[in-house]
Amino acid sequence: MEPHTFTTVLTKIGVESVPSTLATAVRTAAVMAFAWLMVFGLGQQHSLGTISRRSLIFLIVSGIATGVSWLAYFRALQLAPAAWVAPIDKLSLPLTVLLAAFWLREPVSWQLGGVALMVAGALLTRA
Repeated sequence: MEPHTFTTVLTKIGVESVPSTLATAVRTAAVMAFAWLMVFGLGQQHSLGTISRRSLIFLIVSGIATGVSWLAYFRALQLAPAAWVAPIDKLSLPLTVLLAAFWLREPVSWQLGGVALMVAGALLTRA
């Protein structure tokens, strides 16, 4: 089972009586604490000073984008059943493939067929 599947169900239960923004902040704090425990547990804290300015900027912007995404996702889970929200969330895959092809110049080949099937499947869950 994909970890995201499990977290969707846990999040749906967690946001039942909590404002979605507060729920996002609590989850973010838990993720941050866990990530830093892993950094120190694996001894990677020594690499902190070697992060380039470019990498740091992109990681910060990525973190902000993740926060916005989580805020929208938690709000969606408050407003709709998880079985409706999860397939729409999966539509991030075709967007990722397109952005990677355009921005990162990653090759796209037979993947488009699978991506098209995922889009069709996500849209059919709402039909």
